Amino acid sequence: MKILEKALAEGQSALSEYESKQFLKAYQIPVTRERAVTDKVGLKAAIEEIGFPLVLKGCASTIAHKTGKGLIEVDIRNMEEALGAFQNIMANMAEEDSQVLVQEMIKGQRELVVGLTRDPQFGPCVMFGLGGIFTEVLKDISFRVAPLEKRDALEMMSEIKAHKILDAVRGMPEADRDLLADILINVGRIGLENDAVKEIDINPLILSGSKPVAVDALIVLE
Repeated sequence: MKILEKALAEGQSALSEYESKQFLKAYQIPVTRERAVTDKVGLKAAIEEIGFPLVLKGCASTIAHKTGKGLIEVDIRNMEEALGAFQNIMANMAEEDSQVLVQEMIKGQRELVVGLTRDPQFGPCVMFGLGGIFTEVLKDISFRVAPLEKRDALEMMSEIKAHKILDAVRGMPEADRDLLADILINVGRIGLENDAVKEIDINPLILSGSKPVAVDALIVLE
């Protein structure tokens, strides 16, 4: 895939968030509607296309984490807020390939994580679990070695302690488990078909109603 070839040729150790999501999208993994921009003209064009409310994020291949660095602004509801957020984020980035990601704001209370690691013995392994800011603290996750069948993916969902959040709960609809299964299967495919992909981290994967959407993603390269 051209995104991967270009990144490897340029010596990148990871894809940017925008590149990571474009790569995932090519494998039928649902991602946020977004545009990467470098100036106010591009910002305004992206806003006209996507509409409010928005999230703006700093985006570069060297940026793995944005929280606490002044590189993310959420719930932007008008052009004045967008222009101010754009200026702040650009001022906080020093990377040569700096861009600002203009992203639709996905609303959903249930956050999941999907990932891929490359085990020295077993090869690509797919991970599923409870996502968001407490992923590393709670470690409520399940693993399978790729390739995955649909039953493997469904079993992974039932193995986490918080599996009931996938049910219809507190007025929220039942999660689309078939679509979640497809995501897990396709993440495994990425690992099997692309030796240069070392890790994938999709966190959070937010349930917007019943549908999972990758809101943030990082692909690390060998």
